Amino acid sequence: MERRMTVLLLPGQGGQRERMAAGLYGVHQEFTTTMDEFFGSLGAAGDRLAAQWLRPAPHAGLDEAQVAQPLLLGVGYALGRAVAATTGPPRLLLGHSVGELAAACLAGVFRHSDLGRLAAARTRVLGDDGRGGMLAVAAAPDELPVELGPVVVAAVNGPRQTVLAGPFDALERVRDRLTTAGRTVLRLRSEHAFHSPAMEATARRFALEVAALRPAPARAALVSGRTARPLRDREAVDAAFWADQLALPVRYWPALESLLDTWGSDPGLLLIDAAPDRSLGAPARRHPAVRSGASRVLPLLAPVRETGGPADADAFDRAMAAVDT
Repeated sequence: MERRMTVLLLPGQGGQRERMAAGLYGVHQEFTTTMDEFFGSLGAAGDRLAAQWLRPAPHAGLDEAQVAQPLLLGVGYALGRAVAATTGPPRLLLGHSVGELAAACLAGVFRHSDLGRLAAARTRVLGDDGRGGMLAVAAAPDELPVELGPVVVAAVNGPRQTVLAGPFDALERVRDRLTTAGRTVLRLRSEHAFHSPAMEATARRFALEVAALRPAPARAALVSGRTARPLRDREAVDAAFWADQLALPVRYWPALESLLDTWGSDPGLLLIDAAPDRSLGAPARRHPAVRSGASRVLPLLAPVRETGGPADADAFDRAMAAVDT
C-alpha cells in the first residue's frame, strides 16, 4: 500500500504566538542548532530577537511585524529542518504569507546561509507606509459587502474564512458593519495591512533585497499560496514573485483544497500543521478526504495554552510517530 504523502503547512503573520515552538529548543537537536544558527547570523539583532521569542504571554511587541516576521521565518524553517531530520523531508510544502518564504528556504530557492539575510531584509523594508490591520471574518468573500472602501480581501483561509486588510480607521468601520450584520469578526495580530495595496511600496523595496540573494529553482515540491498551484521555475527565480506576495492576496484555501481534491483520498495526505494556533489544518478537517479518514491533520506543536513548554516536544513526537506509522 502506498504511504500517504506528507505536507508541511507553515504559518504567516497573525499566527505567531509567544514562545512558539520554544519547547523544542534544547530538546530537539536539529531544531536547536538551526535556531542558534539563525539568531547567530543576525548578530546583536539576533540576541534581541531570541529574547523576544522567549518572552511569555502577554507580549504585545510580538504583534509588530519587525518581530513576528523574522521569528515566523526562522521558527518555520527550523521546524521544517526538524521534521526532515526525524522522518525525512516532507513530500510537499505549503506556506501562508511569510511561511511561504520559510517553505522556499526549505525547498532550496534560498540558500541555508542566506536565511538570516532574508529575515533581516524582510525586517528592513517594513515601514510606516504599510501600517494598518487585518481582520478574520467567518464568511466567504462573496458573502461580504461589495463596497469595502480601501479595505480589501487579503487572504482566503478556508471555505468561510476570509481575512481583510486595510488602514486602521477604515478597517474599524468595516468591522462595525460586519458585526452589526451578525458576522463573527476577529482582529488578527498584525500592525500592518499585509496583502493589500498599502504594501506595494514595501514590496518594491523587498524585491531589490531578494534579487541580491539570487533565488534558484526549487529542489523540492512547493505549492504556492499566492497562485494556488505548484511553484514554477521561472517564478522561483523571480525576485518580484516573492516580493509582490506582500501586496497580493493569499490563496491558502484554494491551494490546500486543490491538494486534498487531488491526493486526499488516494493515497491520502498527512497534513503537518506547524501553526502555533493550529489554524492551518483547521479548514482541512471539514474536507471529505479528512472526514473520511483517508487524510489526516497532524498538529506539530502543543495547543496555545501549553505552547513553549514540554508539551511542544510531546506534540512533535506524536506527529512524527504518526508519519512513521
